[in-house]
Amino acid sequence: MNRAPPTTWRRPTHFLAFGLGSGAAPWAPGTFGTLAAIPFYWLMTDLPLGWYLGIVVLAFFLGVWLCERTSQDLGVHDHSGIVWDEFVGYWITMAAVPFSWPAALWGFVIFRIFDVFKPWPVRWADRRVTGGFGIMIDDVLAGIYAWSTIHLWLWLH
Repeated sequence: MNRAPPTTWRRPTHFLAFGLGSGAAPWAPGTFGTLAAIPFYWLMTDLPLGWYLGIVVLAFFLGVWLCERTSQDLGVHDHSGIVWDEFVGYWITMAAVPFSWPAALWGFVIFRIFDVFKPWPVRWADRRVTGGFGIMIDDVLAGIYAWSTIHLWLWLH
């Protein structure tokens, strides 16, 4: 069971790292974090691709700092409630995917599959890379796998 620290609600860095509080879900915080990323994808989907990718890159670098800081404050590397990495991984998954609710849900499922099962090198990065970058990079890689899958599917259909 996920135990979100009280600082989740008091410190802006923790609140953001915990995905605006979505990572405080008592179970499956990564799933709730990914769900919380969907409305932001919906808001960003009409942006030009360059702007969308720029926001994702900025969110990645912000996430490295947020996740590092929050992990240090909590004394736990990659606390299960830290879900900013799921936000970024999902946004990578959905890059250049026209918005529709079926596409948003399909991307959610595909990203969660790659994030949970962690094919190589996702699992390697998850186990070997430390700090805020380590928290972020495995979800970036899972997002790239999911992005490739959804775009292959779109191309075939």
